[in-house]
Amino acid sequence: MKDNLLWVYLLLFPVTIFAQSDFNVSIPSTHYQVTFPNAIHHEAEISIVYKHLPDTPLTVTMSSSSPGRYAIHHFGKNVYNVKAFNGENEPLNITRIEPESWQITKHEGTVKVQYTLFANRADGTYAKIDDTHAHLNIPATFMWAKGLEQFPITIQFEAPTNSQWKVATQLKATSHPFIFKAPNLAYFMDSPIKLSDYSLREWSVQNPDGKKLNLRLAVTHNTSEKIIDNFAKAVKKVVLEQQAIYGELPNYDFDSYTFICDYRTGIHGDGMEHRNSTMLTSGDNLTYNMAFLMGTVSHEFFHCWNVERLRPASLEPFDFEGANMCNELWFAEGFTSYYDDLVLCRAGIHTLDDYTAKLTTELNYVLNQPATGLYSAVDMSQRALFVDAASFMDETNFQNCHTSYYPFGSVIGLALDLQLRSTFNNVTLDDYMHILWQKYGKKEIPFTSQDLENVLAELTKEKGFAESFFDSYIYGTAVNDYKTLLGNVGLLLQKKYPNQPYLNRCVLSFKKEQGFEITSGTVKGSPLYNAGLDIGDIVTSIDGVPLKEVQSLQKILKSHEVGDNIEVSYLHHGISYKANVELAEDYHLEVTTYEQAGQQLSNKIKKMRTDWLSSKISAAQKESLLLDENR
Repeated sequence: MKDNLLWVYLLLFPVTIFAQSDFNVSIPSTHYQVTFPNAIHHEAEISIVYKHLPDTPLTVTMSSSSPGRYAIHHFGKNVYNVKAFNGENEPLNITRIEPESWQITKHEGTVKVQYTLFANRADGTYAKIDDTHAHLNIPATFMWAKGLEQFPITIQFEAPTNSQWKVATQLKATSHPFIFKAPNLAYFMDSPIKLSDYSLREWSVQNPDGKKLNLRLAVTHNTSEKIIDNFAKAVKKVVLEQQAIYGELPNYDFDSYTFICDYRTGIHGDGMEHRNSTMLTSGDNLTYNMAFLMGTVSHEFFHCWNVERLRPASLEPFDFEGANMCNELWFAEGFTSYYDDLVLCRAGIHTLDDYTAKLTTELNYVLNQPATGLYSAVDMSQRALFVDAASFMDETNFQNCHTSYYPFGSVIGLALDLQLRSTFNNVTLDDYMHILWQKYGKKEIPFTSQDLENVLAELTKEKGFAESFFDSYIYGTAVNDYKTLLGNVGLLLQKKYPNQPYLNRCVLSFKKEQGFEITSGTVKGSPLYNAGLDIGDIVTSIDGVPLKEVQSLQKILKSHEVGDNIEVSYLHHGISYKANVELAEDYHLEVTTYEQAGQQLSNKIKKMRTDWLSSKISAAQKESLLLDENR
């Protein structure tokens, strides 16, 4: 690998590479140094030393997008005091040539770039610095040099005095605790870094080939070490359940995978996958919200197969300077969402009731979303660059034209899994993921939607089934029969509030002495939408009854039935109007078990449910977990 990269560089810059002999060759190098003299005010001072540069202008840039996110973020907005120096520490002229790029036109092979970074948002995309930690997502933190993407990088940190900070990252460690390496820019950009006084738990997991891989859990928290012990035990269960689906853990670079967690007040909730690590953040406390937080742990760890190695071709190579559109996020994110809570159920971390509650939430959202049935899973995947942490100021019509590819893909995964189990003997979605891993993920061959369809045909030995499923539910807008599919495992999908009327599918904010203001866009097909009301309108009375208290709307609705017509008085741009509104049936759904509904489970249904939800880890692994829990 290193030799091949060197030859590429020799072809591009034959004059500047050769030194005194063919065996004394210098290649470009990049070294970052990071200090935190003003951490209390969210600043870091960053310097980059480039050596052995070719005799051409040097362009350094801040990224506009980040791995795992698909929208534009303009990270250059938080960089200032940009300066450049030569090898003798003499100033060089540096010019901002684009919003995110600076250029040094004249130099002698060595350039030092310095800048100040402001960082005050801790999540899976941005960076945050204060007196307690430095939370660094690389694209939001570091400039990089164009043309040097394939060359190695080193980075060194200087922790604040008396901070007790340690470094957690997937970057390659060295003998120095604050110096790390990356083989190239792509790996560096995908390697988040946490500096804090975190708690660490480590363990190893053996693959079927006998190789042991190291798992690390680095948690910045405000709870007890006992809680961290319990958290680590739950994470271990998730790791083993997911290993069982794919048959093995990935062959992690440097033989390690790191969970980088920050669960404290002031931290934004998020999770972001990376090749050999994940960044997990939340303002929730582990003491009270561990079961909830485990959902993100499960989701992001599943990505170390699905997305990081089992990767859509449309994301290769990732563009750090632009938006990244992908047709397969219904699979990459959606199927991962299907497995995150399924794995927790299999691991015994969530109960069956917990799991049906999750299914209730997802099916309610997807089946009641106007865009479902109008736009395909591919259409929704392509919209990621507008919705996944994207920022904008103008209003959108997302409530009528967008269904998130996370739950959309998740319920498609649910449907495919249950259909495979009920139609094809001993065939499951686990088998599908395992074959995809062997054919594409393990070999790191990027896949297309057609590849996904072909593997489904191979698994079922029915090309017609695969073509029909993809034409109907992936490329098309058909909706699966979830009621029948869930019935195969003894679950009921039904109306939660049958025969109860409703008026709005929008946010109504009570304005004292006026009524209810519509503060979100109305949903297509809802009573208020059909009557022509929209965001900003204020509903003042119904059937002549003024809405002067919060409870007044529900009191009025309770006196009506589905299909009743009511007269709604409202203000539109300050002018009074009246509309005739037909009340519809409450749209909410719920998933419950046959047992809760007083129905019996047949032996066939019992077996299918058990096969679906039972733990997949081996007896030996279960015994090891039990011993660990008893320590």
